[in-house]
Amino acid sequence: MLQRIGASMATSCVAMAVAALVEVRRLRVARDAGLVDRPDVAVPMSLWWMIPQYVLMGLAAVLGMVGLEEFFYDQVPDTLRSVGLALCLSIFGVGSYASSLLVSVIDWATRSKGESWFSDNLNRGHLDYFYGLLAGLAALEVAVFLYFANRYVYTKKAEL
Repeated sequence: MLQRIGASMATSCVAMAVAALVEVRRLRVARDAGLVDRPDVAVPMSLWWMIPQYVLMGLAAVLGMVGLEEFFYDQVPDTLRSVGLALCLSIFGVGSYASSLLVSVIDWATRSKGESWFSDNLNRGHLDYFYGLLAGLAALEVAVFLYFANRYVYTKKAEL
């Protein structure tokens, strides 16, 4: 169970690193094509560059959701099983709010120093920095998870 969750988190970290590299490439192609100040023109780059990060994120979502559901289903008493599954699903909602907060804070912080990372002109924005930050946070998250997961003692059904 915890192995699936850890694999999911590590896969998410790799997906964000790949996304950062693809965005660096996209910005370079836009700059080389002279499209930095022309956000309405398509960057001459194949859409296939998006496939690796979406495959990785899909894999991470599957591993994470299955692992979390198994964990919450198996490690709570039978009488609280529905509460455990509700908490499992609540994690995704809390994550969405945390993500929105992170985007708002980064937009506010970078806008006050000039052009926002989330500029209306994507060719002037810095989504590559954002994806790099997410990859770094995910790596830190994996390290913290591994620390606590190695210390977790599974509860056997007979004990519940």
